[in-house]
Amino acid sequence: MDELLTGLRAAGEPTRLRLLAILAKSELTVTELTQILRQSQPRVSRHLKLLCEAGLLDRFREGSWVFYRRSQSGAGCKLANVLTALIPSDDPVIARDLERLDAVRATRAERAAEFFRVNVDEWNRIRSLHVPEAKVEQAMMELGSASETIESFVDLGTGTGRMIELIGPRAHNSLGIDLSPEMLAFARARLDQIGIEHCSLRQGDLYDLPVADETTDLVTVHQVLHYTDDPAAAVLEAGRILKPGGRLLIADFAPHELDFLREEQAHRRLGFSEEEVGNWLAAAGLELCETRRLPPEGDEGATLTVMIYAADKPGIEKNKDRQRQSKLEDTRA
Repeated sequence: MDELLTGLRAAGEPTRLRLLAILAKSELTVTELTQILRQSQPRVSRHLKLLCEAGLLDRFREGSWVFYRRSQSGAGCKLANVLTALIPSDDPVIARDLERLDAVRATRAERAAEFFRVNVDEWNRIRSLHVPEAKVEQAMMELGSASETIESFVDLGTGTGRMIELIGPRAHNSLGIDLSPEMLAFARARLDQIGIEHCSLRQGDLYDLPVADETTDLVTVHQVLHYTDDPAAAVLEAGRILKPGGRLLIADFAPHELDFLREEQAHRRLGFSEEEVGNWLAAAGLELCETRRLPPEGDEGATLTVMIYAADKPGIEKNKDRQRQSKLEDTRA
């Protein structure tokens, strides 16, 4: 009861209701919110502090910037969802706020487009070395989950946010994690344009994820491990956040000899063997369910084979079956 009353008191003010409506649409900084609300930064910051303390908003740091977003979990999330649903869609103040939000998003998109223009040649060069990305993405989608909807989805090394773009619409909550502020800015602008609202982006270390133990149904690691110093540790951390019955999807290269990728693209590893990946998965307590090999197609310039691994964390029922089997074996012994 106290938690509910605290949330209602925090939301019971016009500017704070406006903030809830805006932050239900996008992750924003204080500076961006001042542009939308046309209020001073100290005033906006004070309202944000109250909403965060009441659990209605999430606050997270990304380098020197701080972003805000409508709460993604817990009682605060439920209350924020109810309150924003009750705000009239034709309210003139909210309508103006959303128009200004569109302008902020447009500015983001312009910056993201410039970042892409600077890097597009290198990205396209790497893509030309392996099977078309559409085939990799199709396989990832097929292996992602047997169910139509996913409660919680985390994409590690999210980059442009492409995995969230593909899988996010099937997930109640999506989180993309990347170490690069530039890539996060690009992904944020891209997902804004597409209109995927029930997702968050965070700056984070793959070896120390800002996610609680056993809270995630699906984790993807798409073309990321070959950049890491310790891929085994990244897989171990991915296993930590998976719920029992959850799935990890890894897409990366099979072993190759394109050494120029180390210098020109900062690849730390030139692909991984199936045995190596299998050992990482086993160490993380995961069971390898399926492996797909996507060799290069007819283009003679394409030389890289993409491997996709689907591994599950044993579920409660599976663990019980193992315990029963173990007891039977002990009895027979």
